[in-house]
Amino acid sequence: MRLLVVEDDADLNRLLVNALKEAGYVVDSARTGEEGHYLGDTEPYDAVVLDLGLPEIDGVTVLERWRKAGRTMPVLILTARDRWSDKVAGFDAGADDYVTKPFYTEEVLARLRALLRRASGHATSELDCGPVRIDTRAARVTVDGNPIKLTSLEYRLLAYLAHHQGRVVSRSELVEHLYDQDFDRDSNTIEVFVGRIRKKLGVNVIHTMRGLGYRLAPPDEAEDLDAQR
Repeated sequence: MRLLVVEDDADLNRLLVNALKEAGYVVDSARTGEEGHYLGDTEPYDAVVLDLGLPEIDGVTVLERWRKAGRTMPVLILTARDRWSDKVAGFDAGADDYVTKPFYTEEVLARLRALLRRASGHATSELDCGPVRIDTRAARVTVDGNPIKLTSLEYRLLAYLAHHQGRVVSRSELVEHLYDQDFDRDSNTIEVFVGRIRKKLGVNVIHTMRGLGYRLAPPDEAEDLDAQR
């Protein structure tokens, strides 16, 4: 999952970015409304943490512009303001949730997990696919109850497919959502990571759809398209 943090306070920006990266997310950041608007308008984020009191362009205006342009990613607004009218303005602009400063980073993480779940149609933090269970709260994967050790990138790939279970996800989409803005992206590496994940899981829940991408589904629900052709 790829997130954007738009916060002008350097220390708070760094705190949020580090906390989100430690939680397993890929994170880009901006410190002005103009930069944040540009990134949110040109890059495919799964969710955004957006401060309202930004220089150059305020957060409400940034959010209004995104929504008018058809950007639908979930947005969690941060505000030091305690007036209910400011919160209402954020929601009316298209925000999905808010946190008032000061806050605990654990609360921000929990609210983001909830936004990501709802955006993909899931009600709990545990995502099941046949014998595979992914606990997004603890970034933990098990098969038939047995823990599976994955690298950070392997976990992010599996978790992204799990959030979009049943849908065919292209390699280019995976690349866009697994790597940050400055990473040297190569879609060919996705096939390598999928192979490693399959080997570690020991069950084939990641089905290759030749020429299209990958689809996460229980082993008995769909056959690997490569085996069918």
